[in-house]
Amino acid sequence: MYAYAFLEDFVLLYPVYALLFADAGLSPAEISSLFVLWSATAFVLELPSGLWADVFSRRLLLVVAPLPAGAGFVLWAFFPSYPVFAVGFVLWGAGSALRSGTMQALVYEELERVGAAGAYARVIGRSEAVSLLAVVAASVVASPVLAVGGYRALGVASAVVCVACAVAGWFLPEVRGPRGGGGGPSLRSVVRDGWVQVRREPGVRWALVLVVVLEGVASLDEYVPLLVRSTGVAVASVPLLVAVVTVGDAVGGWLAGRGVRWLSPVLVVGAVCLAVGALSGRAGGFVLVAVAFGVFRWAMAAADARLQERIGDGARATVTSVAGFGAETVAVLVYAGWALGSRWADAGVLMGAAAGAYAVVAFVLGVGARRGRVHREM
Repeated sequence: MYAYAFLEDFVLLYPVYALLFADAGLSPAEISSLFVLWSATAFVLELPSGLWADVFSRRLLLVVAPLPAGAGFVLWAFFPSYPVFAVGFVLWGAGSALRSGTMQALVYEELERVGAAGAYARVIGRSEAVSLLAVVAASVVASPVLAVGGYRALGVASAVVCVACAVAGWFLPEVRGPRGGGGGPSLRSVVRDGWVQVRREPGVRWALVLVVVLEGVASLDEYVPLLVRSTGVAVASVPLLVAVVTVGDAVGGWLAGRGVRWLSPVLVVGAVCLAVGALSGRAGGFVLVAVAFGVFRWAMAAADARLQERIGDGARATVTSVAGFGAETVAVLVYAGWALGSRWADAGVLMGAAAGAYAVVAFVLGVGARRGRVHREM
């Protein structure tokens, strides 16, 4: 699983694909429209992919998931144009949707099968840490490869990594196997099962909302480079400070599964660190920002584990995909709020204000715990 996580994000085109688009003559508006198409594809396929994962083999979906993106990267590198970039983003979004919810469901059920379900948060958190480190490694490797072979070399290398990721997926364990025939569940029965779980089980609803909010607000990480630039540091220093935050994020993932009973107070600490670090307006404040993002990564793994503990196996990937869909919706609201707020405030103020969302979540969790409701229902 860790190999799959690393290879999925060790894509050499990641750090420079925006430059590829610009060099191909695309305007900022055209590039933004590609991102919208990317998100729209994920929205459309998020829920169907969860259903497929509950009906058919989850391992098979994880094998297939990286391959569309790899094909798209090759198309980008050899036929750079707006229509081809659009096709590539549709392929990439489709592959991401196939993985979303599927990996979590497979990992939890296989751990549960061997009596180690309690290790889920730690395993998922560490896989996310590995993914983040893969992004850092890809950024380091991309520069010399680009200098030697240009965008075509990056595209081919990225496709090869995607194929290697698919091979790693083939070796993931799955006892349940294909479920499409021989008395397996139907799409209708999976939808009904998932709806019943969410509607009748308060614990599932609580955990679902917690995942949606924490993962959706985490989209703030897209604005970390803007936050760095707002401090007035030299352009050459921007990647270094972004890397500091990425490392903090990865550490939080690596520590996932520990001290989860302190979720509410630790979230308060993260919110304070984000607010103080962002509002400081200084490069040194990014140590606090890194701590904050580490806390949020740790909290997301804890919330994911709570959700998996409460979902029944029959619709596990479906309900998890609902959480992913909700998180994407919250992320869009975050993007819209940032765009609107940027008319009156700079990146530091906006990021500091966003810390309030985590403080609200911590408050709700704390109040619920004191009343005994969260422990009873979740």
